[in-house]
Amino acid sequence: MRSLDDLLAEGVSGRRVLLRADLNVPLDKQTNQITDDGRIRASLPTVQALREAGARVIVAAHLGRPKGTPDPQFSLAPVAARLGELLGTTVPLAADVAGDDARAKSAALGDGDVLLLENVRFEAAETSKDDAERGELADRFAVLADLYVDDAFGAVHRKHASVFDVAQRLPHAAGWLVARELEVLTRLTTDPERPYVVVLGGSKVSDKLAVIEALLPKVDRLLVGGGMCFTFLAAQGHGVGGSLLEADQVETCRRLLAAAGDRIVLPVDVVAATAFSADAETSVVPVEQIPDGLMGLDVGPRTVEVFGAELGAAHTVFWNGPMGVFELAPFQAGTRGVAQAVAAVAGLSVVGGGDSAAAVRQLGLDEASYGHISTGGGASLEYLEGRELPGLAVLTD
Repeated sequence: MRSLDDLLAEGVSGRRVLLRADLNVPLDKQTNQITDDGRIRASLPTVQALREAGARVIVAAHLGRPKGTPDPQFSLAPVAARLGELLGTTVPLAADVAGDDARAKSAALGDGDVLLLENVRFEAAETSKDDAERGELADRFAVLADLYVDDAFGAVHRKHASVFDVAQRLPHAAGWLVARELEVLTRLTTDPERPYVVVLGGSKVSDKLAVIEALLPKVDRLLVGGGMCFTFLAAQGHGVGGSLLEADQVETCRRLLAAAGDRIVLPVDVVAATAFSADAETSVVPVEQIPDGLMGLDVGPRTVEVFGAELGAAHTVFWNGPMGVFELAPFQAGTRGVAQAVAAVAGLSVVGGGDSAAAVRQLGLDEASYGHISTGGGASLEYLEGRELPGLAVLTD
């Protein structure tokens, strides 16, 4: 796989580089302001390196899930403004994805200039299952540039036109962010320093089942929190009150618990309430005594201690998924406590993107205290499952 360093060594001055970046940031629905610019900041080293080398940088990215047609609420205009602020330059936004305005603006770029294309998912062909449809869009992308760099690790598990097909049409390389992700994930999958502890949270067991089955033979401990823990607790015979429960996964969880022995560690207490609310009255209850009228919305303080002890002995940690509804103040303590324990790990600590990365920033924790914060939650999990990721496979050609 060619790297950005290879391209820079060959020289990119005066050449147009199509850079696929992951700029899928959350926006406040009322103000349309970016609430977390972490992914934009993560893209800066590759963008800046290309600029300083004299490349003419054309950035392609997506935002949200528009339905294959322009939709103002998913415009990349706020992203263009923030990217320009961080780079200290004006970053114009093309009015289309790969149409007349994109061609005109890309042709007008000077050395070191940056252009952001409009949301690639405004084109239905971007995510089409039809190879010919994606190929037509990829052809239009290829007209814009001389080289292609993929630095959007969060999208490499997608067989999309701007991720997969365009790389078949242009000389290509992996950006620094993708290279760093691969370096870290390879360490997790080949020969992790032990003890190796994985922390999984989030709402549904079904979303994480494949990665659980892939990781169980490799880890020393698997700590399970978040809404998904209640299906495991039900598999142990506990009542879970009104907590989230996937009844069709109980037998699967029972099988996993039997196979894992003491390697799966579950919460011993939870923070319970009658409803999702920022002013909810809460109570901490043992997992064996969750009342029928309450739902567990965070792991409790004893669980934080138990998980913290496991993490304190670890030399390698991968964490994906919050421990509770961290967006609401009454249910933040579990995620905060576990996040702080992950940060204190003496060896390699990896935050697996998605809501985990968002929680680190929302809770005001020091990002520098973690060994690596991934920008690709879904891509990270699929890599750890051992699945081939189309956006990476095409870069090896």
